[in-house]
This record gives sequence, C-alpha cells and structure tokens, in this order.
Amino acid sequence: MFFNLTWDIWFYNQKGEFQLRTVKEIEVNSTVDNLADTATITLPDAVLNHSLNIEDKIGRGTKVVIKYGYDNENKTEFIGYVKEITTDNSSLKIECEDALFLFRKSVKDVELKPTSVKKIADYLVSQIDPSFKVVCNEFDLAYEKFVIHQATGYDVLKKLQEETAANIYFDTAKKELHIHPPYIEKGGDVIYSSQKNVRSISLEYKKKIDRNVEVTIESVGKDGKVHSYKTGTTGGESVTRKVGSFSTAAIKKIAEAELLKRSADGYEGSVDTWLIPFVAPTYTAEYTDTDYPAKDGKYYVVSVKTNISSAGGKRTVQFGIKLGNG
Repeated sequence: MFFNLTWDIWFYNQKGEFQLRTVKEIEVNSTVDNLADTATITLPDAVLNHSLNIEDKIGRGTKVVIKYGYDNENKTEFIGYVKEITTDNSSLKIECEDALFLFRKSVKDVELKPTSVKKIADYLVSQIDPSFKVVCNEFDLAYEKFVIHQATGYDVLKKLQEETAANIYFDTAKKELHIHPPYIEKGGDVIYSSQKNVRSISLEYKKKIDRNVEVTIESVGKDGKVHSYKTGTTGGESVTRKVGSFSTAAIKKIAEAELLKRSADGYEGSVDTWLIPFVAPTYTAEYTDTDYPAKDGKYYVVSVKTNISSAGGKRTVQFGIKLGNG
C-alpha cells in the first residue's frame, strides 16, 4: 500500500492568516525532559528563481499551526509561535516554540513563603497570561520560601524543573501549564513490532540491577541548617543535588523522582518509525521483538522527533523506563 505524504501550515497574526505553500523540510521535537516543544520549518531560499519573501507576512510572535499526515488526513502536531527566522546557506529557517515562548517575559520580583510549586506557577500565569490554567495535582511540593528576582517566567519554570525533577510542559491548544512527577502522565498507547512497523532500531536495554545509584538531596531550611534525604543503592553512581528551601516531605519526593529517572529498567536509544501510528511523549509503547522476547514490554515514551521532507515522514521515538511486561 502506498501513502502520499501531505502537510498543512498556517500562520496567524494581526496582518491576518498566511498559508505556507512551499516547504523543504519540517522537524518537530517533543520531549518530557525539556520545557518546550519546538519546530523548525525549512524553506528553499528561492522557488523558480524567485526569492521567497515571508518576513513581510510573519515575524517573531506569529502563531503557527503545523499539521501533517498521509493522503490529506492531516493531524495537528504542533501549535506555537515564531521565535526567529534565519538564513542558512541556500534556505530559510523558521524556528518555532510552543507556549513557553509567551513565558519568556519578565515577572515582578516577589518573595513567597510558605508556598508550593502550584502557587508559584499560578503566580507566573497571573503575571503573563491569566487565561492559562495550571495543572499540578500529584506534585504540588511545598517550599518554605521561594524568591523571584529579575527573572522571566522561563527562568522560574527552569528552576522548578531543575529542583524538583518534575515533568513541566505546555498544552498550547488547551492553554494549560502541566507539572507532574516523572513517568506519571499517560497520553495514550501505541504498539511497535521490530519486525512489522519499525524502520530501524538503535536500542540498548538497561536493567535496574545493573544501575546502582544513590541519590542525596540537600536543602537549606529557614533555620539555615542543611536538611538532606538519601535513597538508592551504594556501590555505584552517587548523585548529590542541592535544591531550594523545601519541606522534609518534598525533599523525599524529589529524591525518589530523581532515583526513578536514573535507575529503573528501560531502554537507551531510539526506534525510527513512520508517521503511523501516531505517538507523543507520555505515551505507553508496547514493544515486541521476536529475536529478543526477553526485552518485550511496555515502555514510557520520553521524546519524539518527527521529520518531514522529500524523503518521506519519519518519527524517531525514544523509550524511557519499563512500565510492565507486554
């Protein structure tokens, strides 16, 4: 069976709507490890000896919606904003970022005490765009004190991610800011067979028993004393992280989240697939390989890179921890 690759790209700003009709390549990167999903649209510098002039139609901050699929059954795969337009040799590149782009604005200085992850995120939303909703139900860790000084919304979210090991991301279409423990959110299910719907494989299986990791989290309390929590197994990798002024219960949750990321059974590497079936980070991938049945199982999808070009459509899917047997 043969499928025709199709795509549809629209831009929206004060000047109106603009449909992009000429594309050399599209790349969309989505991952639970980064704050933002990104997209790069590459255009030829000229078509039929006529230079492309798009900067009079779109610019930084222009909203962009990217859809693609087969035989015009296109699915929305990216919603975001133009971050910059660059020239690279014989092509133009439109660099885009999801709703994190809107949060690259300065927020007012404030000292919050006591507070929590959700309250800090709510403060950012109130400062930048109150129409966004904060979704943070399972990981609302308590801070004894949190200070924002000469920072953007991005700076604050980056600090929260670094200190808590949380998955922080935007659902731009729903205008939601999500903050969750790692590997908890479930976006959907997908099934892969190395003999049927996988183009190429670059995977190395890692077992928990081979990953001796000891994690220590240190936090300086309001009393000026260092409070720490240690978990894991000695005799291997030792990880020590210094975080903000958290409660004792929060320090324990952060340590357990960090240990899970570093020591659970799972794959390192990726598989290349076609555009069908659809997959996104937070999906559960059921993977089978008749040559290595011991590695069959259900795995957490941590990142997906999708590339569209004259060579066709390809998804590079990275697995994370093993969630269960197949």
